[in-house]
Amino acid sequence: MAIFNLNVNAEPRQIDVDPNTPLLWVLRDHLDLPGTKYGCGIALCGSCTIHVNGVATRSCQLPVSAVGNNEVITIEGLSEQGDHPVQKAWLQHDVPQCGYCQAGQIMSAAALLKSSPNPSDEQIESAMSGNICRCGTYLRIKEAIKTAAKL
Repeated sequence: MAIFNLNVNAEPRQIDVDPNTPLLWVLRDHLDLPGTKYGCGIALCGSCTIHVNGVATRSCQLPVSAVGNNEVITIEGLSEQGDHPVQKAWLQHDVPQCGYCQAGQIMSAAALLKSSPNPSDEQIESAMSGNICRCGTYLRIKEAIKTAAKL
């Protein structure tokens, strides 16, 4: 066990865990931030996507010891009122069905728009590839990202 000082959703947080603990489990089990989901556990499905210094990052394979002082943002920290442009566009386009993948999808889309405010179809497809939606809402996701870029 070791003590880690983390910056999560703009708040300093201290935890005492094994250094190899994936950040996903630190967020969910130790910091009570359940919005980040466990999907595959091998960083292939995207359900566990968060931002580390603004970059979409899979938290299920990121050991807490690698986080350091980097800024971590979860779906809970994306916006206080759920009014981030991506979240608004998600509702406008009725993207969620079962909803399980949506936190990861939204976090990936928000990171894309931060780095490319007006992405092309190819940029959207590239940034969102690897984010699996079992309900198949990919076309609505793409349209929602385009709408969010305008908001």
